[in-house]
Amino acid sequence: MSTETLEKNIHSGAGHRSRLRERFERSGFLGFADHEVLELLLTLCIPRRDVKQPAKKLLARFGSLRGVLNAPLESLREIEGIGSVAPVALRIIREASTLYLQQSAEEEESVLNSVHKLIDFWQARLGDLKHEVFEIAYLDHQYRLLKNGVERIQEGDVDRTIIYPRQVLAAALKRSAAAMVIAHNHPTGKAEPSQEDCILTEKLAQAAEGLDIRFVDHLIVAQGGAFSFRRSGLLKR
Repeated sequence: MSTETLEKNIHSGAGHRSRLRERFERSGFLGFADHEVLELLLTLCIPRRDVKQPAKKLLARFGSLRGVLNAPLESLREIEGIGSVAPVALRIIREASTLYLQQSAEEEESVLNSVHKLIDFWQARLGDLKHEVFEIAYLDHQYRLLKNGVERIQEGDVDRTIIYPRQVLAAALKRSAAAMVIAHNHPTGKAEPSQEDCILTEKLAQAAEGLDIRFVDHLIVAQGGAFSFRRSGLLKR
C-alpha cells in the first residue's frame, strides 16, 4: 500500500470515527447497528486504523454484541485487526457495565417480586456466558435486592454435590436476608433442570424454610430461554 493510499484511508477512517462520536453525543446509541456500536468501542483502543471490518468480523464470529463482550480473550485475539489490547479493553467495558448495573440495582432497590423480573435479571447476568455459573441473590422482606446481594457460589464445572445448604444459609443470615433466589446457566444446553438440580433445590428450600427464610425460586437460564422451578410447580414450599 502506498503512502498516499494509507494517508487517504487514515483520513477517511478519522472522519468516520468523528461521525460516530457525534451521533453518539447527540442521541446515545439510538439508531446504531451492533457493528456501529462495536466500531465506536474499538475507536477507544485502536488508533488511526479501520475498525469497521474488525467490528463486522467480531459479529460474524460471535453472533451478537453480547456474544462479543462475553467471548474469551484468546478467541477475540484470533480476529484479524483486533490486536492484543482491544480484547482487554472490551473486557474492561463489559465488567464496568456489569458493576454499574449491579450497583444501580442495589441503589435503586430493585424489586424482584415476579418470575418475569427474575428471568430478566438472570438472563442479563448469565444468559450469554460460555461457562456455567451458579449464583444466589439475597432479598429483603419486600423482595428488594440487598446491598452486595448477589453471591457467585461456583463457576466453571459446577459440582452441585459441594454446594452445602448450611453455607448458603449462613451467608443469608449474615446479610439478614428475608428471601433468596438461586440461579445458574446452561451455556450449551436447554433451560431444563437435571436430577441434581431438583435435589439441590429441594435441599436448599427445606433448609431455608427451617430458618424462616423464603426460598423464592431457582432459575435456569440458557440462550434459548429460561426455566423457573416456582412457575413449573416443582417448588411447593
